[in-house]
Amino acid sequence: MARRRTAGGMAEMAFLDHLEELRQRLFRCAAAFAFGAIIAFVLFTQVPHFDVIEFLSRPITPYLHGAKLIYLHPGDAFQIVLDAGFALAFIIASPVILYQLWGFVSPAMYSHEKKLVLPVLGGIVVLFIAGVAMAFTLILPMTIKFLVGVESTALQPMIAASEYFGFAIYMCLAFGAAFELPIVIMGLTALGLTNPNFLAKYRRYAAVGGLIVGCFITPDPTAMFAIAIPMYGLFELSIVLSRMVYKWRQRGETGDDSGSVDEPPPPPPPPVRDAPRRLGAPA
Repeated sequence: MARRRTAGGMAEMAFLDHLEELRQRLFRCAAAFAFGAIIAFVLFTQVPHFDVIEFLSRPITPYLHGAKLIYLHPGDAFQIVLDAGFALAFIIASPVILYQLWGFVSPAMYSHEKKLVLPVLGGIVVLFIAGVAMAFTLILPMTIKFLVGVESTALQPMIAASEYFGFAIYMCLAFGAAFELPIVIMGLTALGLTNPNFLAKYRRYAAVGGLIVGCFITPDPTAMFAIAIPMYGLFELSIVLSRMVYKWRQRGETGDDSGSVDEPPPPPPPPVRDAPRRLGAPA
């Protein structure tokens, strides 16, 4: 993504170079995703004594009272394995995808901004996986317990596998996205749209916002508070990270690296010639 300063056809060539670089990076992302899909296929089909459907149904198994999930279409089981394989392939390929994204946009970034990119990309992956893990191991079982507890003698529970896995995937993805709050706050701080002092004034509203997010994710009151507490902790982490980004941003605006790394250094000033001495003047 080097900048071209020549006129004429050179600007068009620079745009075509960008397209070629984008094509190569997209190809690498696709190759990484295909590699992750192969690993997922081997794990789900070749590893003995590992049933991915049984593993994913563990949160609801204690509430089936000895029964099993049912499926209404012959392809439901295959679709569940396929969806799980795609999700695992994306998780495996996500470091490569994020690295390729960083490689494409990094030449157009300031040097003080580049220092934040790799920690931000790593934080995106770690926070998302942490949110999904917490949803699967804690929030999803609590929510299922609450929903199954609302019973009636006029109803016979027959839970379909496709419906359960759709509900579980929605909850895990929603909780993983909610865990990206510190990254969003860092991005807004880097863009100058917020600052740590502004965030610190709204701590009470953040606590209420965590409860509102919990209402959208689960109807269980206990699970709602289990969501609100870590969400408030993430907000406090966001204030800390926002303060760091704010200081780095101020340092970048006032420091020596205020220009882009792709900009050539300014030309040296022309030498100042000494004024000619008059005859007879002292040296």
